[in-house]
Amino acid sequence: MSADVTARAGLTARRFRSFLRNPMGVVAGGVLLAIVVASILAPLLAPQDPNLVVLSEALRPPSGDHPLGTDGNGRDILSRLLWGGRVSLQAGAIMVAVALLCGIPAGLLAGYHAKRFDGVSSWIFNMLMSLPEILIIIVVIASLGSGLAPTMITLGVLASPDIFRLTRSAVIAVREELYLDAARVAGLSDLRIIFRHVLSVVLGPVLVRSSFIFGMAIIVQSGLEFLGFGDPQRPSWGGELSNAFQNFQRAPELVIAPGVAIGCTVMALVLFGTALADSLGVSRKPKAERAARSARRDDTTITQGETARTPATALPADTLLRVEDLSVRYVAEDGATKDVVRGVSLHVARGEVLGLVGESGSGKSQTSFAILGLLPPDASVSARHLSLDGRSLIGLREGELQKLRGPKMAYVPQEPMSNLDPSFTIGAQLTKPMRRKLNLSRKAATERALHLLERVGIPDPARTLAAYPHQLSGGMAQRVLIAGAVSCDPELLIADEPTTALDVTVQAEVLELLRDLQRERDMGLILVTHNLGVVADLCDRVAVMRDGLVVEQQPVAELFANPQHEYTRMLLDATLEDAPPRRSRDDLQEAQS
Repeated sequence: MSADVTARAGLTARRFRSFLRNPMGVVAGGVLLAIVVASILAPLLAPQDPNLVVLSEALRPPSGDHPLGTDGNGRDILSRLLWGGRVSLQAGAIMVAVALLCGIPAGLLAGYHAKRFDGVSSWIFNMLMSLPEILIIIVVIASLGSGLAPTMITLGVLASPDIFRLTRSAVIAVREELYLDAARVAGLSDLRIIFRHVLSVVLGPVLVRSSFIFGMAIIVQSGLEFLGFGDPQRPSWGGELSNAFQNFQRAPELVIAPGVAIGCTVMALVLFGTALADSLGVSRKPKAERAARSARRDDTTITQGETARTPATALPADTLLRVEDLSVRYVAEDGATKDVVRGVSLHVARGEVLGLVGESGSGKSQTSFAILGLLPPDASVSARHLSLDGRSLIGLREGELQKLRGPKMAYVPQEPMSNLDPSFTIGAQLTKPMRRKLNLSRKAATERALHLLERVGIPDPARTLAAYPHQLSGGMAQRVLIAGAVSCDPELLIADEPTTALDVTVQAEVLELLRDLQRERDMGLILVTHNLGVVADLCDRVAVMRDGLVVEQQPVAELFANPQHEYTRMLLDATLEDAPPRRSRDDLQEAQS
């Protein structure tokens, strides 16, 4: 058994134990189980035929032949309740299934993609909410008869806006999480991300809401039967309650049995659904801090620029990445525009490390995301030339970019804990991209993941593979992300300040690891940083950015020896290497005395 399967089995066991520690949930589950089993076994448990009418035995009190007595038509109440449970449970199952099938996929897609699909689907479900349900049900019954399926399917469709809005809200709350960016960079398709990473977030709330809808379905179906809209030959709790009210003056106790059946079932459903949703939260890390950007690229396009803004330079023959005149512009809702990247031109050769430096807000990360195709839809991107290994990236749709992410280009983020999905083990997050991109079997992907973890310095790869992100330290999580980034043998690796969240000793180890992996695999590496010490230690060339512009590009040695731009000299002057050393405490005390 693989480590991933073992971890999933362990999580299931922990969730089950968590559920068992909830007494209300256990009691509700036991009551619900008893009702379901009794309804399924109604043909064996019912003492009489539920539709057998014996007028001479009408309104008989409980006896050996009739444990709960008989109704106004002389039918056995216990038999009708057992068979009626089948009808109520079936009605609830149909309504919940239809509501989930309509609401969850639409809510996932609307919350994840937003824009046009969100607008259209929201309008449709808002319209469904405005329809008068009672009138719709009466029309359906009048047109299609009192069959159970048409009525409950209609109710399921009318209840689906509740599921849609709940799912959509939950997806909007997590769609900007960094671990979704990591999944996109790994090359996973939108559908896989939605149904593997996003769906797990909405399961808890949807499960609770589904239990309410199930209970509402039982109440509504019983109400329709009570009002006479059902089939009189079909045993049901609502029909039995209606018969009891017709004979209320003569036998008021008849309302107790069907009323208790409806009330206990609905309460058990609600309590069981809530307890089950609580148990799903076991071993789940708290929500990571939401990123300030959205990493969706549904409608973001790269267009051809008209003129070059940066003079062209001679490129080496083994150029891997070529960027000329790249610009990124954002358009606000009021029509105002802001250029965050302007006319950037740079290149990276195979086996070369390019440092992209500058102060915060200079456009380093925006340039990297433009290359990766991860800018949000409100970004307008233009470039005179943008190619990777000779293939143009201009005008590529999301599906085409997904094929390049992983095998051709990969990304190492700066916040390791926020870029790992807390719902999945490390093994699942490492092996899924490899199985998809490299067409490996589960066993081969697991073996490759173990080798990668060992290569990046994880002391116990098998244990780490079975662990969840919250069980790792920051340094281990960063090593995992590096292993994931190189798992599909990319030709270009973009590392966006990969050591910012780490302490000094771990920073040195991670940088050394990046250097070794880059040399082993002859990768082109773009290192986004503001640390000139890292640039001097790791990079071959450096591009200095300020206010969205590349103000200077030189080999590292030349830039440190003879910086040309005033801003570069200012950055170098800001370092402390040439500053006088701090005086010791003894010297300070001597000076003060």
